[in-house]
Amino acid sequence: MSQVTTCSFFKLDNFSAKWWAFKQMQLGRLAMKKVDGLTFYKILGSGAKDGFSAKPNFGTYVLLCVWNSEIDAKKFFMENAFYNKYKSKSSENFTIYAKAAETRGLWDKRQPFEKSVSLENGHPILAITRAKIRMSKVISFKRKVGNISDDLQNYKGVLVSIGVGEWPVIEQATISIWKTKAEMMDFAYKKNGPHSKAIEFTRKYNWFSEECFARFVPYKLEGRWNGEDVGDMLSKLKLEQS
Repeated sequence: MSQVTTCSFFKLDNFSAKWWAFKQMQLGRLAMKKVDGLTFYKILGSGAKDGFSAKPNFGTYVLLCVWNSEIDAKKFFMENAFYNKYKSKSSENFTIYAKAAETRGLWDKRQPFEKSVSLENGHPILAITRAKIRMSKVISFKRKVGNISDDLQNYKGVLVSIGVGEWPVIEQATISIWKTKAEMMDFAYKKNGPHSKAIEFTRKYNWFSEECFARFVPYKLEGRWNGEDVGDMLSKLKLEQS
C-alpha cells in the first residue's frame, strides 16, 4: 500500500466553535500523538480574504495528514474523537485524498511526502506550497508579493485555494486544487506573471529559511463546501477534459 495524504477543511460559524478550534492549534497536538499510521500532520489556521491576509480568519482551519495507507486514514476519520468533535462543531467540512507525484524541499527539516504516482495531463492536481520566512525579510516579502493571492483567486483554472499557516506571516502555506496540470503551470510560470516574478524575487532576496513544494494526484473528495457536495467534483472534471 502506498502513502496517502489527506487535507481536511473545516468551516466554523458561531463564536464557541471558533474559540474551540482556535485553541486546538496547540491543544490538538496532544490528540494527534500516537495515531496509528500517521507519519506527519499539521493543524493549520487561515487568514482573511480566502486565507491570504495577515489578519486571521477564525472560521476556517485545515488538518493536513500523511498516512501509511488509506486504511489508516479511514480508521482515523471514523474513530478518532478529536477529528469527529471537529466535524461536529463545523458547519461544513470536506476532505481530499491524494497521492504525491512531485516533491521538493523540506518541511520542519524533513520531506514528508513520498512520490508514488505521476501527474497526468488533463487531470486535476492538488498543490501544496509552504515557506518559512526569515524574520528580517518579512516586510520585503509582503511588499513584493502582495498581489499574488488576488491573481490566484481570480484565475479560472483553480477550483479551490486557501492560504493557511502554522504561525501568522512567518510560516505560510497554500493549498490549491487545479482543473489541469497545464492551467497550474500556466499560472505558476507565465512570463511576467506575479508568481513567476515571486520565484525570481525569492532567489534574489533569499526570503525563505525553509520551503517545500508538492504536487499530488487527488483521487477522492468527501463532504460539503460552500453549500455543495464535493464528492463528484473530480469525476465531473475528468469527463469535461475527456
